[in-house]
Amino acid sequence: MRLTYKGKTAIVTGASGGMGLECVKQLDQNNIKVLMLDIKGPPRDFLKKCKNTQFKKIDLTKFKNLNSIIDLFYTKHKTIDYLVNTTGVLLFGKDISAVNINFKIWDKVFDINLKTMASLAKIIIPKMKKNSFGSMVHISSVDALVGDNKPQDAYGASKAAMIRLSKSLAIQFASKNIRSNIILPGPIETPMQNRWKNNLKAKKQIANLIPLQRIGVPKDIVNAIMFLLSDQSQYITGTEIIIDGGLTAKP
Repeated sequence: MRLTYKGKTAIVTGASGGMGLECVKQLDQNNIKVLMLDIKGPPRDFLKKCKNTQFKKIDLTKFKNLNSIIDLFYTKHKTIDYLVNTTGVLLFGKDISAVNINFKIWDKVFDINLKTMASLAKIIIPKMKKNSFGSMVHISSVDALVGDNKPQDAYGASKAAMIRLSKSLAIQFASKNIRSNIILPGPIETPMQNRWKNNLKAKKQIANLIPLQRIGVPKDIVNAIMFLLSDQSQYITGTEIIIDGGLTAKP
C-alpha cells in the first residue's frame, strides 16, 4: 500500500531527536512543508538534504514564543495540516518515586511532556479548524501503562495524561475533520537512551525481555506516524497504538 497525503504542511516538535529527525525526513520526502521545532538544532547538513524544511530553535514551554513562530509559518503557508509531537524529557536519577521526588523536577517534566501538548493544541487546532482538516500524532510511552519498582513517576504520569488529552481532542474536533492519535513506544534506540552506549550489557538484557528480541529504532515508530497522518488512516482517531516488540503483551 502506498501512502498518500492530502496535507501540504506539518509541524514537528522535538524535531532534533531520533524520532523527530526520521519523521522530518519522511515528511520532506513526501513534499510536505515542515517546520522543525526543538531546543537543540539538527545535525550539521541535515537541512541541506531536506529542501522543504525549516528549523526554529525554541523552548517549547515558552507559549508566547511558540505562538509567534507557528503564526509566521501559518501566515506563509495558509494552512497547518499535520502536527507530530515527539517532545519529551526523561530525567534519569532525578525523576523518582512521587513520594521522594523534588516537585521542581515533577513540574519540569509535566511542563515539557504535557503542558507543551496542550499549548500546541491551543495554537494549532484553531488554524486546522479554518481548513476543516488536520491530523495530530503524539508520542507517549508504554511507561504510561504500568508501574515500576524503580519508578520515574513524573514521566509515567505525564505520559498517561497525554493519552487522555489526545482522546479528548479527538472527540472534541472530529466534526471538524481533525484527528488525534497517540503512539506508545517501548524501548527505542534514540539519543534519550544514550546511556546504553556505555552499558551494552544492560541494553542486551532489555532486548532479551522483548519478545521480538531487539530494541526498536526510530523508523519503527515513524512508519506508524506516517500512516496515522496519511489519507489511508482517515477513519482512525482517538486511539493509541503500542509499538514495543510485544513487551506489554507478556503476562
